[in-house]
Amino acid sequence: MKIVLSGEKILVTGPAGRIAYGLARTLSPHNEVWGVARFSDPATRERVEALGVTTRVVDIADGPLDELPTDFTYLLHLAADFSANDYERAIRVNAEATGRLLEHCRSARAALVMSTVSTYKPHPDPWHGFREDDPLGDAMAPPSAPYSVSKIAGEAVARYCARSFGLPVTIARMGCAYSDDDGLPVWHLRAVAAGEPVRTRWDPMPYSPIHDDDICAQLEPLLAAASVPATIVNWAGDEAVSVQQWAAYFGDLLGTQAAVDVEPIPGASVGSVADPTRRASITGPCRVGWRDGFRRVAERLFPDRLAVAEARS
Repeated sequence: MKIVLSGEKILVTGPAGRIAYGLARTLSPHNEVWGVARFSDPATRERVEALGVTTRVVDIADGPLDELPTDFTYLLHLAADFSANDYERAIRVNAEATGRLLEHCRSARAALVMSTVSTYKPHPDPWHGFREDDPLGDAMAPPSAPYSVSKIAGEAVARYCARSFGLPVTIARMGCAYSDDDGLPVWHLRAVAAGEPVRTRWDPMPYSPIHDDDICAQLEPLLAAASVPATIVNWAGDEAVSVQQWAAYFGDLLGTQAAVDVEPIPGASVGSVADPTRRASITGPCRVGWRDGFRRVAERLFPDRLAVAEARS
């Protein structure tokens, strides 16, 4: 995997999170990386510091930012609030805090602000690939009701900051991210392995999964694409695949039958496919296809089950 950036001073928010941790792990050997979060669990702070990251306990929504330098060359703002129903908290963290951080890092070369594919207004076709110029709206994505609307607010704040501070910004709308250890497909793999049903809200329920390897490899070109006004781009995989398809694939790999329970959520988006065209023009194609990536996860987590299934086939 290509090592991204070198010799930079980078601030990462939410470094213990699934996506941010992978980026911090990749960046820290070659850069001075700082990570801020509330770190309510001290073990998560220790895990991040073990990467060589300088950490500070900061509430980005309400706490002072005085302990943070102002000479970061890049800001990676990935921290987010996933409150179930607290819209006030979600707006403060996902929108107001975005402005506070961009103002604090206004002298940086560029900032990447993480948004989400769930900012798009639901479309009746589950396989519709959302483009960056599609209408925005409340996706009612469980389990966090305020998430999509608060991230739309966060995008608006980031766009304002780019113009007001002359700070090049990339707003990256993340799709279905996963690593070898975590993420929605991995949760579903564990369910299949345990003989439990995979739960989703529609049939079919498609996503555009993107592996951590591609996320790390694509960071540098996405930062290079930052601009004033802000660059807005989907950050998701090149292939659309439904929960039903990947559950069946996991079942085949493990030599078992995968069950999928559909529990509709009225009004919620029935698909989460992102058109990759703009991102591919910036980063090139993804290197990890969904089948290869999912098989790799299965081989890592359940090697014995795969060996038995292959011996029977």
